[in-house]
Amino acid sequence: MIKDLLKEFTFDLQIKNYSKRTIETYNYNVNQLISFLEEHHDITDIEDVSSLHIKKFVQYQLEVGNKSNYINTIIKSLRAFYSYLVSEEYVSLNVLAKIKLLKEDKVVIKTFTDKEVAKMINVYDFKNYLNARNKVILAMFVDTGIRMSELINLQSEWINETNIRVFGKGAKWRYVSTSLMLKKYMIRYERIKENYFKKKKLEHANYFLSRSGKPLTSVQIQNIVRDAGKMANIREDIRCSPHTLRHYSIQANLRNGLDLYSCSKIAGHENIQVTKRYLQGLETENILELASKSSPLMNL
Repeated sequence: MIKDLLKEFTFDLQIKNYSKRTIETYNYNVNQLISFLEEHHDITDIEDVSSLHIKKFVQYQLEVGNKSNYINTIIKSLRAFYSYLVSEEYVSLNVLAKIKLLKEDKVVIKTFTDKEVAKMINVYDFKNYLNARNKVILAMFVDTGIRMSELINLQSEWINETNIRVFGKGAKWRYVSTSLMLKKYMIRYERIKENYFKKKKLEHANYFLSRSGKPLTSVQIQNIVRDAGKMANIREDIRCSPHTLRHYSIQANLRNGLDLYSCSKIAGHENIQVTKRYLQGLETENILELASKSSPLMNL
């Protein structure tokens, strides 16, 4: 039964320390295939699944209006599932081997201007713990470009003098540098945090904590960014989210002259092709400015 194998696959992902979000994504996507096979082909056994069934499933996804980017995410999940089945010898033939990814539409994410980011950070001050925490959260997203999950899981002991140790996607560690301005904000925040929790016994060592001393949730982080966007009167067509701040940070690094490879390493991307997507949002004037800075003649 495919459902039983999915449970085993999920357990294997947990052993390999995949993130909860990644496991949920894999489960959801494989379950979509399972439902399709049951409803349209009356198939519940893995040995009855052929590459033709997978192609029909992909075609079905297109017919119901899903975009190529979304369908490719499903295909990648199915590839991981089938790779596990082959390695465990549940199947001898990988029916996903000849299933190619669809050509994706180039999506240009609109992000903030420098002035908008400055206004969002200045929405919060250092007058109390929550304000100080929120201000540093925004500043850290902007300065380091870390992911929301990485910020949530950030432990106090991972904070160094000039950098932060980050436990990232795929259970990989990396370091991101902290600017002098961010470090200044962090010093003030740490002093306020220490005073705020001095009479409370903390059970969690997360760098950012809720008012009750618990780790923050993704919803809380999203609300902090969204509320800052509202109070700063950010343009309505800009999605005020942690990911948009990450997008801004990566683009700003590229605009400011950081090379693509270094930017990719700092962002924690699997390969440089992922980082290249962030170049698509750079305006022509930004590219021309970059080109003028890197002029071969001027740098002789």
